[in-house]
Amino acid sequence: MCLGVPGLIVSIDDGEALVDFWGVRRTVRLDIVDEPVVPGDYILNHVGQAIRRIPPETIAETLAMYEELLAAEDDDPMRADITGEIAGAGRAS
Repeated sequence: MCLGVPGLIVSIDDGEALVDFWGVRRTVRLDIVDEPVVPGDYILNHVGQAIRRIPPETIAETLAMYEELLAAEDDDPMRADITGEIAGAGRAS
């Protein structure tokens, strides 16, 4: 299973966004995101691509769910998917 991971857009330059994932910053492509985004928006990242903008009214709930998953035991497969997605999101910045 592969999960998308939410991240906060820090900056945008020429079709790429610098995105913060719990303190890890990665460059993410914006080619297929479902609507325009700006710094300060949250996106759902999947394999280095922003696939959708997370609506502001749902971000707190979304982040809380991921915080719970990240707090799981090290051998939890959902936790492994999330940390793997963060690590592989794009180029380290």
